[in-house]
Amino acid sequence: MDSYQTVSRSDGRHFARLYLLAAMIVVIAELIGSFAFNVGPGKVVLLPMIWALLVGAALGLAQNRVPGFLSVDTGMQFDAARILQPALLLFIAKLGLMVGSSLPALAAAGWALAFQEFGHFVGTILIGLPLALLLGIKREAIGATFSVGREPSLAIIGERYGMDSPEGRGVLAEYLTGTVFGAVFIAILAGFVASLHIFNPLALAMGSGVGSGSMMAAAAGAVAAQQTPAIAKQVMTFAAASNLITTTIGTYFTLFISLPMAVWGYRVLEPILGRKAGTSVPREERKVERVAEQHAELGTSEIVCAWVLSGGLALIADWVARGSNPLDSIPGLAIMLVAVVVGVLLNQVTGRKIPAVCLVSLIAMALTSPLCPFAQQIALLTGKVNFLAFLTPMLTFSGLSIAKDIPAFRRLGWRIVVVSFAANAGTFLGATAVAQLLNH
Repeated sequence: MDSYQTVSRSDGRHFARLYLLAAMIVVIAELIGSFAFNVGPGKVVLLPMIWALLVGAALGLAQNRVPGFLSVDTGMQFDAARILQPALLLFIAKLGLMVGSSLPALAAAGWALAFQEFGHFVGTILIGLPLALLLGIKREAIGATFSVGREPSLAIIGERYGMDSPEGRGVLAEYLTGTVFGAVFIAILAGFVASLHIFNPLALAMGSGVGSGSMMAAAAGAVAAQQTPAIAKQVMTFAAASNLITTTIGTYFTLFISLPMAVWGYRVLEPILGRKAGTSVPREERKVERVAEQHAELGTSEIVCAWVLSGGLALIADWVARGSNPLDSIPGLAIMLVAVVVGVLLNQVTGRKIPAVCLVSLIAMALTSPLCPFAQQIALLTGKVNFLAFLTPMLTFSGLSIAKDIPAFRRLGWRIVVVSFAANAGTFLGATAVAQLLNH
């Protein structure tokens, strides 16, 4: 039987098996824990989310070689991709809740720290997009180069285009490349640029805040290693503040500036730089596309289940990793779910003119901002679930969905890795250059 065959709608048992597999993977990944090693002046830390992604991907790739319960066929891989989208909104809510109480500190950070965001996102497009087109990548180039492809970018592309689209494959490829190789690459790049003494160390620190905790730490560590102890401390402080801004305000830059720029740039440059060869879709990709056409979107009850069960997986991850009591974390998770539900409802009421990602983020930020009379209590409750605990379930569903995209990744091959590195270099150098100009 063709391994790409599936039914038009997965039944309840199908989803139950998928969530049970996800729970097993989350526990295994958290039990493995973190693994750190040095690369030159920087340190690379492989977190449990990496193991979750790799185990999920392995099950999908070995679907015909493992026992029936562990087999993740192409239909289940599409379900995992669709579960990933609502799960990402929980992550956005957690992010917004963390940032609300830091709004006064962000306001006092200064113009250089705020406007380096332009460099972060414009740099990815100016360097990454033309290179992607020259290498023959099509609409995947939009998803791969409109940002560095971290979690909020997945949510934005997933909502706008769907994770099964060319843009979705592009952002996922960028995410995977950045997750596996990004910290190593940016540590080497940042250390080399710092050794040239062209930029102020604090400008380099601001450039290090690319929106990924591991990549920020690797880049800032490489820069700080070449400074005096006093300057090194400032480098880490500014890098952390920059990273916080990138993961919050940067979401809006991505939505309203860099994504429209990438779409416009693709429309203008593709006829000039795009290669005409290789536009036909290989047989394996056509099979996967037929499964996507047959597979229905998640219904309302399935979306609600995705929110609740993804949150439950985060509590399990936190329990295994830190020994926290899941019962103590339920009130905080309930607040996050409320922020998500209200944001999605507002998205529907406004005719989807304002993306759900934005609305969920704004509602969550408002709940812990100084304007909210219950901000302290809400921050205390929602702070009981560690930020990283939400990443492991997300990467689990991401890993379980990867195998269906292997034919497309194989077609993109080494090109998408080169483009990802170019986009990461662009975001670091672009933000550093803007911060340098505004500091003078």
